[in-house]
Amino acid sequence: MRKCLRTLTSLALVLPLAALAEVPVVDGSAGNGSSYPPVGYGTNGAYAGGGAAAPTSAQGELFMQLQQMQEEIAQLRGMVEEQQNEIQRLKQESQARYQDIDSRLQAGGTAGAPAQNTPTEGAVNANGTPAAPAQQAPAASNEPADPAKEKLYYDAAFDLIKAKDFDKASQAFTAFLRKYPQSQYAGNAQYWLGEVNLANGNLPEAGKAFAQVAANYPSHAKVPDSLFKLADVEQRMGNTDHAKGILQQLIAQYPGSSAAQLAQRDLQRLP
Repeated sequence: MRKCLRTLTSLALVLPLAALAEVPVVDGSAGNGSSYPPVGYGTNGAYAGGGAAAPTSAQGELFMQLQQMQEEIAQLRGMVEEQQNEIQRLKQESQARYQDIDSRLQAGGTAGAPAQNTPTEGAVNANGTPAAPAQQAPAASNEPADPAKEKLYYDAAFDLIKAKDFDKASQAFTAFLRKYPQSQYAGNAQYWLGEVNLANGNLPEAGKAFAQVAANYPSHAKVPDSLFKLADVEQRMGNTDHAKGILQQLIAQYPGSSAAQLAQRDLQRLP
């Protein structure tokens, strides 16, 4: 009887120790430190199962959102800088055009060479195609040439440009060319008709006027400038190939002119 009691007592002591031996021991010093609950367990102690990762912390989500916002801000800043650079470029081009027309206004009041009604070799139309031989433009009246009267008429039209009244200036130069098509001021009038149409944003009419300078007055001093302006009109209208051809013609025919130097610059810029 006593022997049976000793046996039962021994089993009671051994069984708890055996059960404890089956529970894994977790070393708190292993790795970078452990936290409770262990990975894979929810906050209520239940095992998540299925190998699912632990949920991202609130701090982690805020960090990711902040990082994404910073990237978007950097992209927006880049877009703003590009737009600012483009606006600055357009302002500089606009200022250069105004300075150009002002400088031409100062030198444009003098008469050019007498008009000649034979086209220059390689003259072009507003669309960049070779110009047909120009025909003699009939005078509006049979009255004899009067250089003094022609100059008064021309100066009155030119004063309208100085007053920035481009609509009336266009009408005045058009009327002058109809009345005095062979005047020594006709070449200048034809050129400035192109300028005022360009200032008004009438690109087709500006192109026609500039093309007629070379076609109708080939020996006129304004021909190089008119070709350069014609190329500018073609560029604005999106006719890059035509613009290149006109610039190349200008450089070949008038290599020593200031317009040819500007043409060299523009050729380098064109794609």
